[in-house]
Amino acid sequence: MVKTNVMRLLDAAGITYETGTYEVDEHDLSGSHAADLMGADHDRMYKTLVLKGEKKGYMVCCIPVDEELDLKKAARAAGEKKVEMIHVKDMLGITGYIRGGCSPIGMKKHFPTYIEEMAQVFDTIMVSAGQRGVQVTLSPQDLRDYVEGTFVSLV
Repeated sequence: MVKTNVMRLLDAAGITYETGTYEVDEHDLSGSHAADLMGADHDRMYKTLVLKGEKKGYMVCCIPVDEELDLKKAARAAGEKKVEMIHVKDMLGITGYIRGGCSPIGMKKHFPTYIEEMAQVFDTIMVSAGQRGVQVTLSPQDLRDYVEGTFVSLV
């Protein structure tokens, strides 16, 4: 497997991780489908969502693949009155990643990152390795520390 930028960044930071792959289905890019294809626990596989607030700009939220982001909780976490999801067409320009391959690690710029607090009950969670069909498994604490994130209730 070719190393993704996410893997190179984790290697450089000395963070332990494992990788996993799955066959990409262009008709179903959902995290739930990816978890099924990998035989992974849906509660441990996290999707990366990018939002924009009215005052502070972009933010990143990582939540379990089967969950829905509570926009009010996300706004509260970021100190915003209101936040909304960015359009898929804007994702590459803002993050450097495409839909289905967006990772909280290694975005073009550093954005405030919020991780669903339930992640802390697991030894490891999975996030995208920066390309469709590739995941990295690492400790939630290592992820939080690397992205300078915050554990908070988001769902």
